[in-house]
Amino acid sequence: MTATAGRVLRQLTHDPRTVALLVAVPVLLITLLRYVFDGAAGTFDSIGASLLGIFPLITMFLVTSIATLRERTSGTLERLLSLPLGKGGLIGGYALAFGAVAVVQSALATAVAVRLLGLDVVGSPWLLLLVALLDALLGTALGLFVSAFAASEFQAVQFMPAVIFPQLLLCGLFTPREAMHPVLETISNVLPMSYAVDGMNQVLHHTGVTGDFVRDAVVVAGSALLVLCLGAVTLRRRTP
Repeated sequence: MTATAGRVLRQLTHDPRTVALLVAVPVLLITLLRYVFDGAAGTFDSIGASLLGIFPLITMFLVTSIATLRERTSGTLERLLSLPLGKGGLIGGYALAFGAVAVVQSALATAVAVRLLGLDVVGSPWLLLLVALLDALLGTALGLFVSAFAASEFQAVQFMPAVIFPQLLLCGLFTPREAMHPVLETISNVLPMSYAVDGMNQVLHHTGVTGDFVRDAVVVAGSALLVLCLGAVTLRRRTP
């Protein structure tokens, strides 16, 4: 598992465009958002924390799904699975590698938002970083999972409207979830991104760790672990 993680990280270091997408794009997006609401600092404070978790989730989903699919279509995955390496160990290796990148990504985005862009949070920035990291790991898990159902990189990208966009619309970012149609509110209650946004809002408005924050963090972490397990079950050796 650690050997797989090391190999993936070495491959990433030779792909500067992917590194830029993973590390720089969330920072650029949160910076752009700050100056979009330059005349309304309160608006940036209210949605900036939520997007601080959503942006890493989306970028990790895209990069992980495409990178894993590329491993399978090139035959690398088939060769690896011919070794004494189980699917769980392989998925764990990918999760470790992209999880390490997620730590850097989340730390950088959180530091820029709080220290340079003046994101005003009542709670600890470390809690903000924790939720951002969990969101990035969830994006990694979702990317690993959907890559099993794609036959090309284009198809992997096509999963984004089906997997990410509904969660983005129903997570409570645009309107409170309790104000939605009851059917949509019920659906939003089982989507992990909803709890990611709720966790960010808990840090935004409370000085300490609340029970709701613990619930939100556990749900996001549990969802990531569940999806990783599903990814190990559905992983195929190669694409026909």
